[in-house]
Amino acid sequence: MPPRHQADVVRRARALLDRTITGHGVTVRITEVEAYGGVEDPASHAFTRTPRSEIMYGPAYRLYVYRSYGIHFCANVVTGPTEIGAAVLLRAGEVVEGHELARFRRGETPPERDVNLARGPGNLAQALGITLDDLGTDLLAAHDDGDFTGVRLGPEPRTRKRTIAGPRVGVSKAADVPWRFWLEGDPTVSAYKRSPRAPRPPQS
Repeated sequence: MPPRHQADVVRRARALLDRTITGHGVTVRITEVEAYGGVEDPASHAFTRTPRSEIMYGPAYRLYVYRSYGIHFCANVVTGPTEIGAAVLLRAGEVVEGHELARFRRGETPPERDVNLARGPGNLAQALGITLDDLGTDLLAAHDDGDFTGVRLGPEPRTRKRTIAGPRVGVSKAADVPWRFWLEGDPTVSAYKRSPRAPRPPQS
């Protein structure tokens, strides 16, 4: 991948950490993300252009939603440029507003397990109430707070905790590219699981 495009998707992925996302009455502070480099990243949905991945070639900061394993939804932030199709998967976060609604959506989990409400991409999207109806949402669009019912990103934080990088979860191609980023020590970050279909990691 050309250095400029690689730097763009990595920078925007890191910039999403500690930022909030609000979805249908619940707000989550993002603690873990994964970057995907589009047409030059074999692990990306946009590596091959299809009707499903078309939204990834559109403007930046649109919401790309897909169903994973036919069970749950995953939420991604398109980062651009439009000819590249790069995007960032939101992997985990901390619910900071709307706890009762998030618990209901996640199956009435008890308050002592709130750390798990948005841990993992499927859980995060479920807590936020994100579905395919939200596909293409402009995450930076201005809204009247009194009438807001969709999905949007909050402002970038002034400071961030230390960020750690590592390989992406569950991908069989480009499995060792260190484009998973998370906030050091945050309890909401999900566990790393390597795909059984991925080649063995290089020996040090």
